[in-house]
Amino acid sequence: MSGRGARPAWWLRAGAVGLAVAGLGAAVARPEYVLEAEFARQRWLAGAKETSFDVAGHHWRAFEAGPAGAPLLVLVHGFTGSKENWLPLARELSRDYRVLAVDLPGWGESERRDEADYGPVAQAARLAELIAALPQAPQIVVGHSMGGQIVGLLASRHPQAAPRIVLMSSAGVRYQENAFASAVLAGENPFQVTTRAELHRYLGIVFADPPFVPWPATEALVRRRRADAAFEQRVLDGIGRGPEAFALEAELGNIAAPTLLLWCRDDQVIDISAADVFAAGLRDSRRVVLSGCGHMPMMAQPRQVAEAINAFAGGPG
Repeated sequence: MSGRGARPAWWLRAGAVGLAVAGLGAAVARPEYVLEAEFARQRWLAGAKETSFDVAGHHWRAFEAGPAGAPLLVLVHGFTGSKENWLPLARELSRDYRVLAVDLPGWGESERRDEADYGPVAQAARLAELIAALPQAPQIVVGHSMGGQIVGLLASRHPQAAPRIVLMSSAGVRYQENAFASAVLAGENPFQVTTRAELHRYLGIVFADPPFVPWPATEALVRRRRADAAFEQRVLDGIGRGPEAFALEAELGNIAAPTLLLWCRDDQVIDISAADVFAAGLRDSRRVVLSGCGHMPMMAQPRQVAEAINAFAGGPG
């Protein structure tokens, strides 16, 4: 082969190296690019698109997926969470349902106001306003952890907004005290993430089998959580130790909506004994307990969670 014929291969190799170096430089300068690219990849896999709403005095960010006109599921994240927590589950559900996952006001990409109350009662009222503004009423509203507490209060106080609910690893009731609860009652935030070491500790708390998160995504996550540290502490003071911490427990008897209680057996955050409290207080509930996962079943076992929701909804599965 002549020298002229070899040149394109050399330039291709050089170009590939140049792109890799440029990509590494961009990742070092702004690690958020890597995290945003991963979320974009997951949205593509789920067939999801970003959307937004202006309601209840806030600008909300959300994603939606699934066929128009299919039964609507509204998904509400937990403490320190975001709409992206639901992407693995949305990939499973969006074949048969219309899925809407929101960033609650104050969290993720939704608007936060310094003077606003982001406790569970205020958030339940905002969620009711959002659902009332949707062109389609939801068949099921799903809440995880803090989001479960909010969805439970929604079903108690705004029953028209939540005909059926799923409380997943839900907060809002007393349960057998574990290390997480003891730390919260002592004024600590076990979910605090201001360093990479704290990020790995956090992942070990919420996952039975913590996922590998590569650099620079770890740096991007730490930066996000570090910026939110004061806000997280303020919210936790209310939902973990304040007067609204167990507001839902007092209202369980008001909930007429059929309820699915979905837990992981090895949840280190909201002990599975909470499911007994919910079952004793609710009028109409059924329970699904998964094995081999922790506090994030929709991420750790999305297929099994989708099957449980399908069975609860009476849909395919």
